[in-house]
Amino acid sequence: MRIDKLLWFLRLAKTRPIAQTLAEEGHIRLNGRRVERAHQKVGVGDILTIPIGGPQAGTVRVIEVLSFPERRGPYSEAQSCYRVLDGNPVDPIAAPESNDA
Repeated sequence: MRIDKLLWFLRLAKTRPIAQTLAEEGHIRLNGRRVERAHQKVGVGDILTIPIGGPQAGTVRVIEVLSFPERRGPYSEAQSCYRVLDGNPVDPIAAPESNDA
């Protein structure tokens, strides 16, 4: 599947033209390599590094593609097609105590 279409289907880009621009400007990495073509093919098991909220926002998401969605459906359906690898920040209240004493 094309990377621009995948980003749009997975709801990681608001519109397909935005996904195309992200890819063509080199803001996305596929398995560690910079993507510069919107028609770059992506396969199941590939790792994508994507800026969220645009490249100026500073937020990056690392995901593994688990399956291809058939359409641009609801968020819950799209979310089941990938796994987030970068993790979420640890809540300091729920973090285990360290025994550095």
